[in-house]
Amino acid sequence: MAKNLTEGVLLDFYGDLLTEKQQIALEFYYNQDLSLAEIANEMNVSRQGVRAFIKQGETHLKEFEEKLGLAERFSEINRISADIKSILSKMQETDEVKKLKSKIEEIESRL
Repeated sequence: MAKNLTEGVLLDFYGDLLTEKQQIALEFYYNQDLSLAEIANEMNVSRQGVRAFIKQGETHLKEFEEKLGLAERFSEINRISADIKSILSKMQETDEVKKLKSKIEEIESRL
Protein backbone atom coordinates (compact mmCIF):
# COMPACT_ATOMS: atom_id res chain seq x y z
CA MET A 1 0.00 0.00 0.00
CA ALA A 2 1.20 3.53 -0.71
CA LYS A 3 2.85 5.39 2.15
CA ASN A 4 0.31 8.15 1.69
CA LEU A 5 -2.78 7.41 -0.35
CA THR A 6 -3.47 11.08 -1.10
CA GLU A 7 -0.02 11.60 -2.59
CA GLY A 8 -0.39 8.44 -4.63
CA VAL A 9 -3.72 9.62 -6.03
CA LEU A 10 -2.29 13.04 -6.85
CA LEU A 11 0.64 11.35 -8.56
CA ASP A 12 -1.81 9.40 -10.72
CA PHE A 13 -3.60 12.60 -11.73
CA TYR A 14 -0.70 15.00 -12.16
CA GLY A 15 2.46 12.88 -12.37
CA ASP A 16 3.00 13.63 -16.05
CA LEU A 17 3.29 17.34 -15.19
CA LEU A 18 6.37 16.76 -13.01
CA THR A 19 9.97 16.55 -14.12
CA GLU A 20 11.12 13.06 -15.05
CA LYS A 21 13.28 12.76 -11.91
CA GLN A 22 10.47 13.94 -9.64
CA GLN A 23 8.12 11.47 -11.30
CA ILE A 24 10.54 8.57 -10.92
CA ALA A 25 11.37 9.38 -7.30
CA LEU A 26 7.71 9.73 -6.31
CA GLU A 27 6.76 6.55 -8.19
CA PHE A 28 9.45 4.58 -6.35
CA TYR A 29 8.60 6.18 -3.01
CA TYR A 30 4.80 6.00 -3.03
CA ASN A 31 3.87 3.21 -5.41
CA GLN A 32 6.80 0.82 -4.96
CA ASP A 33 7.42 1.66 -1.29
CA LEU A 34 11.20 1.96 -1.70
CA SER A 35 13.36 3.69 0.90
CA LEU A 36 15.33 6.84 0.11
CA ALA A 37 18.52 4.78 0.02
CA GLU A 38 17.00 2.28 -2.42
CA ILE A 39 15.73 5.07 -4.65
CA ALA A 40 19.10 6.83 -4.52
CA ASN A 41 20.76 3.61 -5.64
CA GLU A 42 18.25 3.13 -8.49
CA MET A 43 18.54 6.74 -9.67
CA ASN A 44 22.29 7.06 -9.12
CA VAL A 45 21.91 10.16 -6.92
CA SER A 46 22.37 10.93 -3.23
CA ARG A 47 19.67 10.33 -0.62
CA GLN A 48 19.49 14.12 -0.21
CA GLY A 49 18.90 14.45 -3.95
CA VAL A 50 16.08 11.91 -3.79
CA ARG A 51 14.54 13.73 -0.83
CA ALA A 52 14.69 17.01 -2.78
CA PHE A 53 12.99 15.42 -5.81
CA ILE A 54 10.26 14.01 -3.56
CA LYS A 55 9.67 17.26 -1.67
CA GLN A 56 9.60 19.36 -4.84
CA GLY A 57 7.30 16.86 -6.52
CA GLU A 58 4.93 16.79 -3.54
CA THR A 59 4.79 20.58 -3.51
CA HIS A 60 3.93 20.67 -7.21
CA LEU A 61 1.29 17.95 -6.87
CA LYS A 62 -0.44 19.88 -4.08
CA GLU A 63 -0.29 23.10 -6.09
CA PHE A 64 -1.80 21.38 -9.13
CA GLU A 65 -4.65 19.99 -7.02
CA GLU A 66 -5.29 23.39 -5.39
CA LYS A 67 -5.53 25.04 -8.80
CA LEU A 68 -7.27 22.31 -10.82
CA GLY A 69 -9.06 20.17 -8.23
CA LEU A 70 -9.27 17.11 -10.50
CA ALA A 71 -8.74 14.52 -7.77
CA GLU A 72 -11.41 16.08 -5.55
CA ARG A 73 -13.86 16.28 -8.45
CA PHE A 74 -13.16 12.66 -9.34
CA SER A 75 -13.80 11.62 -5.75
CA GLU A 76 -17.04 13.62 -5.64
CA ILE A 77 -18.25 12.08 -8.90
CA ASN A 78 -17.58 8.60 -7.49
CA ARG A 79 -19.52 9.41 -4.30
CA ILE A 80 -22.49 10.76 -6.25
CA SER A 81 -22.42 7.80 -8.62
CA ALA A 82 -22.55 5.39 -5.67
CA ASP A 83 -25.48 7.31 -4.19
CA ILE A 84 -27.37 7.23 -7.48
CA LYS A 85 -26.72 3.50 -7.92
CA SER A 86 -27.98 2.88 -4.40
CA ILE A 87 -31.19 4.80 -5.08
CA LEU A 88 -31.70 3.07 -8.43
CA SER A 89 -31.24 -0.36 -6.84
CA LYS A 90 -34.23 0.36 -4.59
CA MET A 91 -36.47 1.40 -7.48
CA GLN A 92 -38.68 -0.82 -9.57
CA GLU A 93 -36.72 -2.21 -12.53
CA THR A 94 -38.34 -0.20 -15.36
CA ASP A 95 -36.78 0.36 -18.78
CA GLU A 96 -35.85 3.89 -17.71
CA VAL A 97 -34.12 2.66 -14.55
CA LYS A 98 -32.24 0.03 -16.58
CA LYS A 99 -31.10 2.73 -19.02
CA LEU A 100 -29.87 4.93 -16.17
CA LYS A 101 -27.96 2.04 -14.58
CA SER A 102 -26.41 1.22 -17.92
CA LYS A 103 -25.41 4.84 -18.50
CA ILE A 104 -23.79 5.07 -15.05
CA GLU A 105 -21.82 1.87 -15.69
CA GLU A 106 -20.69 3.24 -19.04
CA ILE A 107 -19.50 6.49 -17.47
CA GLU A 108 -17.72 4.65 -14.64
CA SER A 109 -15.88 2.43 -17.09
CA ARG A 110 -14.37 5.55 -18.68
CA LEU A 111 -13.15 6.97 -15.34
